[in-house]
Amino acid sequence: QVQLVESGGGLVQPGGSLRLSCAASGSIFSIYAMGWYRQAPGEQRELVATITSGGSTNYSDSVKGRFTISRDNAKNTVYLQMNSLKPEDTAVYYCNADRVRTTMWAKGSVYWGQGTQVTVRS
Repeated sequence: QVQLVESGGGLVQPGGSLRLSCAASGSIFSIYAMGWYRQAPGEQRELVATITSGGSTNYSDSVKGRFTISRDNAKNTVYLQMNSLKPEDTAVYYCNADRVRTTMWAKGSVYWGQGTQVTVRS
């Protein structure tokens, strides 16, 4: 069984910064991609940023230039540095791990964290 545990959410003023962390634990052989998604009240869950095991990144247009995703493959941990935060960034942020294999021969699976609240307001 694989678990994703997020940390780092909270309340911040507009223009401020937060850093989210997500650690994957359990029987893990490899993880292809890790990333962050967010869901605001009444909205659908949307992509924020992803990063592959090789370091390739993808960002939504709304966060480009403000957020930076990084990853420590040895620790199976992904980070999201969020700068210049705006009220519209307020949402529950979910960690995602894609194509997680527990052995070399296992079929990859997708896992989600429980979510961490980020609130941006004065």
